[in-house]
Amino acid sequence: MITFCLSLVALILGYLLYGRFVERVFGPDDRVTPAVEKADGVDYIALPSWKVFMIQFLNIAGTGPIFGAIMGAKFGPAAYLWIVFGCIFAGAVHDYLVGMLSMRHGGASCPEIVGQYMGAGARRLMLVFSVVLLLMVGTVFVYSPAEILHGFGGSTFMWVIVIFCYYVLATMLPIDKVIGRFYPLFAFSLLFMAAGLMAALIVKWPSLPELWTNLENMGMKADPGTFTDQIYPCLFITIACGALSGFHATQSPLMARCVKSERMGRPVFYGSMITEGIVALVWCTVSMYFFYGNPAPGYELIEAVGNNGFHTSAPAVVNIMCNHWLGVVGGVLAVLGVVAAPITSGDTAFRSARLIISEAFGISQKPIPKRLLVGLPLFLGSMALLYWQVENPNGFNTIWQYFGWSNQTLSVIMLWAATVYLAQRRKPYLITLIPALFMTSVCASFLCVSHIAFGLPEGISYTIGAVVTVIALVWFTMWYRKTLNNKQ
Repeated sequence: MITFCLSLVALILGYLLYGRFVERVFGPDDRVTPAVEKADGVDYIALPSWKVFMIQFLNIAGTGPIFGAIMGAKFGPAAYLWIVFGCIFAGAVHDYLVGMLSMRHGGASCPEIVGQYMGAGARRLMLVFSVVLLLMVGTVFVYSPAEILHGFGGSTFMWVIVIFCYYVLATMLPIDKVIGRFYPLFAFSLLFMAAGLMAALIVKWPSLPELWTNLENMGMKADPGTFTDQIYPCLFITIACGALSGFHATQSPLMARCVKSERMGRPVFYGSMITEGIVALVWCTVSMYFFYGNPAPGYELIEAVGNNGFHTSAPAVVNIMCNHWLGVVGGVLAVLGVVAAPITSGDTAFRSARLIISEAFGISQKPIPKRLLVGLPLFLGSMALLYWQVENPNGFNTIWQYFGWSNQTLSVIMLWAATVYLAQRRKPYLITLIPALFMTSVCASFLCVSHIAFGLPEGISYTIGAVVTVIALVWFTMWYRKTLNNKQ
């Protein structure tokens, strides 16, 4: 518990100190924001600051800081390091700069930001990459809540149709009609659940593995026959939301179109990410109690329940934890956590995809027929992907793993774009260059070592990851020197 307390304090100090430093580096001012300048009553609408924060938090959170933290807790206390340092120095910086750059470019989506600083080729790559990623997010976050709702009555297929109908409405209607009204309530439920579990942790003060005594991969000790993931690079892919997530780059522009002042950027973008990090920290700690605490219900119990009707043990862990510690209220919040949260991430994924495509092809989104023109193919594509997922026994896990890698790869691209932006303006670009280099090595190594891709031996995979990282650094250095010489 000492590690948990220190990590919690570190996240708060990270917002107060490093967040303010990053804000000074960017330099927000009093210029008119896109929410005011381009107000259209659909996607560009100035909303109250507290509401923007709550929507941004729920958009980027969903079940990410819950499921990812639960699975990451199997690695042991090493997960704390990634949540704290990843959130403060990578994830929050990533979200803040993407949101602010979107505002500076009229509410631009991430492909347009990448194109502005890395060229037309990178823009086209990012366009395809982000739309495919968002399709995977929407698909994954249809089936898992439908399976859970099936337990309360009706067929899974019926719930899939219901959720898709909701997606159509939430994606097509103006942002203040559904998202602006209901998301703050769901965000409050997610925060209340985390606060309740944190209070239970403090009251119980369980005996947990501490960082300075258990830095090795505890998952391999607890489950040596099946748990084969290494801390590097798998931990940094497993825990995305709550540390660093490229999906956030597709979500921040949604709220960049609703913020009334640039000076709200730090609490909205950086602050939402720190808040998500705190939620991930709580779930990681509670999960560690159930996995490795003394006494604890048992790691085997979690796995047994998790394999009984769920594609992953994480939803089962949520139900066990909330009901065990929070009673009836916890059970209700658990349902909100594993049902409402993924649905709210899914609809904003489709909304982001619609806006990215319309922006790329110059299609106005004010008329409803043009919103349908862009949105319907996305829903049809997701249904086709969902059909493939259901027909393949391991379809869900396969899509989730590809999503995990592509999600972090998208964050790498955005970190490099932000690095170019800062370097062009002679600002301290190391704040994005260092996390960009680290995640470049992580993504390259994971692609090589993972069984979903090349499945190469660890030594070869790590070597390739290091080589790719060095090439990226040399390439950036050459570009930077050339840029300086041209300006002289």
